[in-house]
Amino acid sequence: MEDRGRGVCFTAMHIELEKLMRRYLVWQLLGATLLTTACATSTRTTATGSALSSAVQARGEGTIARIYYWRALPGKLDEYTRYIRDVAERIDGEARRRGAFVSVTTYVAQDPASPWTHMRIFILRDSVQLAGLSAALDAAGVAFEPDSVKRRVRGEYSATLRERVGDATVGILH
Repeated sequence: MEDRGRGVCFTAMHIELEKLMRRYLVWQLLGATLLTTACATSTRTTATGSALSSAVQARGEGTIARIYYWRALPGKLDEYTRYIRDVAERIDGEARRRGAFVSVTTYVAQDPASPWTHMRIFILRDSVQLAGLSAALDAAGVAFEPDSVKRRVRGEYSATLRERVGDATVGILH
């Protein structure tokens, strides 16, 4: 009986966490939209060579967004952020050149109470791009590093930096 009670408590806690994440996502997306709109004229270049203003243009091309929520492990926030800039953005750039998605933007939470530290939003043209996103990112990873042993080591390293805490697929209103 005692274990069953813990399971019910855990389930209720999990449901509340999901509700909290959804509410937080709505506010974050609203904030991100306002920020993107306000900064539409700036051109912050990333490692992939894209500009912030291209994210605004891409929003007009996309109909779907695939969102991944990651939490940097304790003491790994800066290291994980560097990993995204030095490795993930280069792989993303290759996948984008191959037509895997329209754009990707990474947001870093400023609130330490947030359930995630990094939110990565991939803008996609349609459900065809959505269906192929994972395979396209994998293929870009192979192009970035053809050596399977080095890819495995890179994957193991990234697992020491962060954990995935959620994902969502949403439609984009135009």
